[in-house]
Amino acid sequence: MTDDIKPLTGPALLLAGMVLALTNFMVVLDTTIANVSVTHIAGALGISSTQGTWVITSYAVAEAICVPLTGWLTGRFGAVRTFTWGMIGFGLFSFLCGLSNSLAMLVVCRIGQGLCGGPLMPLSQTLMLRVFPKRQHGQAMSLWATTTVVAPIIGPILGGTISDGWSWNWIFFINVPVAAVCAYGALRLLKSAETRIERLSVDKVGLMLLILWVGAFQLMLDLGREHDWFNDGMIVTLAVIAAIGLALFVAWEVTAKQPIVDLRVFRHRGFTVSVTSLSFAFAVFFVAAVLIPQWLQQNLGYTATYAGYVTAFSGVGAVLVSPLVVSLSTRFDPRALVFFGILWMGITSLLRVQWASNADFWTLSLPQLLQGVGLPFFIVPLTTIGLGAVKPEETASAAGIMSFLRTMAGAVGTSISTTMFADGAVVARSEIVSKLNSDATSQTLTNSGFSLEQIRAVIEQTVVQESYALSIDHVFLLSAITFAVAATIIWLAPRPDRAVEAGAMH
Repeated sequence: MTDDIKPLTGPALLLAGMVLALTNFMVVLDTTIANVSVTHIAGALGISSTQGTWVITSYAVAEAICVPLTGWLTGRFGAVRTFTWGMIGFGLFSFLCGLSNSLAMLVVCRIGQGLCGGPLMPLSQTLMLRVFPKRQHGQAMSLWATTTVVAPIIGPILGGTISDGWSWNWIFFINVPVAAVCAYGALRLLKSAETRIERLSVDKVGLMLLILWVGAFQLMLDLGREHDWFNDGMIVTLAVIAAIGLALFVAWEVTAKQPIVDLRVFRHRGFTVSVTSLSFAFAVFFVAAVLIPQWLQQNLGYTATYAGYVTAFSGVGAVLVSPLVVSLSTRFDPRALVFFGILWMGITSLLRVQWASNADFWTLSLPQLLQGVGLPFFIVPLTTIGLGAVKPEETASAAGIMSFLRTMAGAVGTSISTTMFADGAVVARSEIVSKLNSDATSQTLTNSGFSLEQIRAVIEQTVVQESYALSIDHVFLLSAITFAVAATIIWLAPRPDRAVEAGAMH
């Protein structure tokens, strides 16, 4: 096999582009489609909503771990072969997710789904650049980017509609026919785009240490609240394993000849600053995508469908301003664009701080729409700053690390925020009860014809609703502060002195 391939033309090119775009759309869709279905899943499996978020974090962590392996898998087995088997595995594990009747089975299958889906996003991008003629690379990347932006909008709406209209299982079953069509299309259309196969060695020690510390860290975050955090020996053990594993991982990777994650790119100040800013900003951005649907369904009586509509507005804002950001990025300092984008997202988070349990649909949706406007302003320029700071031959490694940290940040942010949300509601409830004039409230309800049991139920429901409203307000206040910090530190990065090639970022 050779890398000097002849690009496709005519119907074959059109079909190949559709297969690759649809694959990317499906993989990105699965990062958000389950967000609004957590309540349905938790109810069906008899688990808490906090445990239900493991469905989100397990997929994200598995995907993050597998992304650094994409380069090795491509070199060892070929891009098309890796892509095809990844699609087959993704479809199989999607089917098993839909059949799951316990949390353990669902989480294990979501991990399998994430491991198979991890390489598909970067490979779909790589293969597009191989099958499209060079003069059409801009159009190819535009198509790829469109699916990346649109999928998070469709995900919550589709997930909510399916969960309400059919059952939560179908948010996974719908992947199966898509995966089958894309795998078959790859076999028939992409053979000529196969890459050279080499007998590459893999950094086995680095991979094992990566799985060890990331797995222990995520388990600590997911299980911490239920086990009273560091008052429990298991959580302490997981924390120690994660800390030691991370230290060993860093020590090994900076000295290995062929590291699975090339940590040496962190010597570039621009890259280090940009991924730090990206991680904090994306973590708190993802918090809203997870917490808001839960709060709307559990405490405000929203259906999964309407919770999906509210959540999806952030993507609408992103789509509307993306063309503007592309034109501005060639005329302004990218650091200024990042600063504006992240700070704007922080300011719009403040609009949520005054949310109450009687907020109407547009009071909840408007901050989502406005916050989405800031998303392209920090994602695109941050890529330019981070990848523009490293050497050209380090671009692929740097892009993999950026993707890994962005995905991990979303998983970590989800785990921390759900704990804060639940614990904050307990504290708020205590404060409300201590200040509640129950006698006056009871007398008012008695005069309205309520029985004693009804009075207790009304008071309890009101207290619970308001305690969760106060808790989510506090989470978004902290989110606004985190956005402000992430925006400010970008000025520590030097201005990039080179352009980033199309397709460099996954």
